[in-house]
Amino acid sequence: MQKQISIFILFFFYAFNSYSQDTLQEIKVKGNSKSLKKSYSLTANTTILTSKELLKAACCNLAESFETNPSIDVNFSDALTGTKQIRMLGLTSPYLMITEENIPSVRGASQAYGLSFTPGTWVESIQITKGAGSVVNGFESISGQINTELIKPINDIPFFLNFYGSTDSRFELNTHFNKRISDKWSSSLFVHGNTRVAKNDMNDDGFLDNPLAKQINVLNRWQYTNAEKGWVSFINLRYMNDKKQTGELNFDPDTDKGTTNYWGSEINTERYDVSAKLGYVFPDMPYQSIGFQNAFNSHDQDSYFGLNQYNIKQKSYYSNLIFNSIINNTMHKFATGLNFTYDQYDEFVNLNDYSRIDNSAGAFFEYTYDNTNNFSLVLGGRIDSHNRLGTFITPRLHARYNPWDKGVVRFSAGRGKRSANIFAENQQLFASSRTFDILDNNGKIYGLNPEIAWNYGLSFMQGFLIFGKNADVGFDFYRTDFQNQAVVDVMESPQQVLFYNLNGKSFANSLQVEFNYEMAKHFNLRTAYKYYDIETDYLSGTYQRPLQAKHRFFGNLGYETHILEKGKQWKFDYTLNWLGKQQLPNTASNPSKDRLPEFSPSFSIMNAQVTRVFSSTFEMYIGGENIGNYKQEKAILGNEDPFGTTFDTSIIYAPVFGQMYYAGLRFKIK
Repeated sequence: MQKQISIFILFFFYAFNSYSQDTLQEIKVKGNSKSLKKSYSLTANTTILTSKELLKAACCNLAESFETNPSIDVNFSDALTGTKQIRMLGLTSPYLMITEENIPSVRGASQAYGLSFTPGTWVESIQITKGAGSVVNGFESISGQINTELIKPINDIPFFLNFYGSTDSRFELNTHFNKRISDKWSSSLFVHGNTRVAKNDMNDDGFLDNPLAKQINVLNRWQYTNAEKGWVSFINLRYMNDKKQTGELNFDPDTDKGTTNYWGSEINTERYDVSAKLGYVFPDMPYQSIGFQNAFNSHDQDSYFGLNQYNIKQKSYYSNLIFNSIINNTMHKFATGLNFTYDQYDEFVNLNDYSRIDNSAGAFFEYTYDNTNNFSLVLGGRIDSHNRLGTFITPRLHARYNPWDKGVVRFSAGRGKRSANIFAENQQLFASSRTFDILDNNGKIYGLNPEIAWNYGLSFMQGFLIFGKNADVGFDFYRTDFQNQAVVDVMESPQQVLFYNLNGKSFANSLQVEFNYEMAKHFNLRTAYKYYDIETDYLSGTYQRPLQAKHRFFGNLGYETHILEKGKQWKFDYTLNWLGKQQLPNTASNPSKDRLPEFSPSFSIMNAQVTRVFSSTFEMYIGGENIGNYKQEKAILGNEDPFGTTFDTSIIYAPVFGQMYYAGLRFKIK
């Protein structure tokens, strides 16, 4: 009760102060900036998604912010929770480093659902970097990095409101309040709430397609800026409470929890985050700076899936000290520093206790050469000492060369190392009758050894004109080679999942070819073809990575009318995703009614949105997802006997719900 009262007081304080400010009318002249930006001068292969790009789809949370971007693949993780999982270079999100303002955010206990804990309206921009990331941010990145920048208090407007509702009974409300305290201090309060209030079973299998849900998410952000003396600081205070209930339509947790009356599941998560960043730029040497980052979070999840119980609590502390300067001149720059990470896990799988403490301390050095013309190089290395992974070195390299105008070639290579949180990262498997068996016991993380992989990448992009309009074409090829991997084996038997150290080969090849064209003013086309060759040696043989399409096609059309008086405008967006066949987990030993073929069929998904901007302060939008109404057959195996030996909700390759339509509005006070 005290938490709710505190939240209400903060809400009232910001509401009162936002509306009591004297408001001045102003006129702003804005250029037609791109919503998705690619650079010819950045050393790394980075794509920037601006807030304008996020408005092209519902983007209710971070997991849903990549639907219009070809670099990230979005998949459903299971048939129950409605959670979307992202992949890059064919690898799932645990192999990505996901940061919030360059502080690690989605990791450990939050891997399964953490992307849904950041509302889309809080996001200012997202930077997507393919290949091994910078050594400044740590040693865990293998396939890439996604960094989210939140809206800065100094740049925010006094008030923002977003309301969203959809045909799957999901409703969301986002409010932002911003207050300029003084010429140096600014503060923002972000309040987010969402709920799903009705039960939906569009495929008539007796189970909810999406969970009943409630979430309250509050962020208080403070920014201090003193440009004259070179100081800048951010302080973030955040509280989040998320509750999900799913399972059979008739499941009632008050009477059926822990019984075999009806199959059901609840996932309740409470999270606290506190972070502080302090930066100083030397006034007489603007190329020299020092930064200090500190973050603490507590993540507490209590959950059960039928008769399987899974509880995990993680307390983490992260600290990073960074010093930036030059060598002789600004063509030669470097960043060096120290960081420390502490993770305490209290983890229980049914009656088994997997609690542990992980900590690591590391030092890094990163050298950057840029001739300010056609060549740049970033060469970095770090040494870390980890209580479970040992002492090891992490090298990383990024290089860029511009052979001619609007042409850029990039190369990257690097090593990543991580401890796999096998239960937190594979929670969808708890909603099945599978037994969990760890075959190795000589390692220090669940008896397994750390995952180690090398990633290599080559990319090319060329810009040109077609009939006087801008176009660009590009391709990139990346390969990830695992020296060791915590193999999650669902190919041996449909009644079990095996975890063991890699014995053989495991690799992921990713090829992407893109063509983008501005067909007319404000009318843009994006297309991409992606080919994935991902194989792992399992106990029963070599297979493609399950539930990963080998061939994918992406297409996006966006059109905006000219901006009229008072900002009036129409915006239209259409996205097509085609997915080829996918290797499915082994179900051959199941009875015939609960078997699936070796590969899934190919299918297409279409999304669209129309936005009407009435003025610079008010707009409305309507949209649809999966407009073609494609639904997976046999989404839940053994649904007639959920406590039987063939029950499995985790083999999901396509949507379960079918068509979904939504509408919303946005209101601003500037």
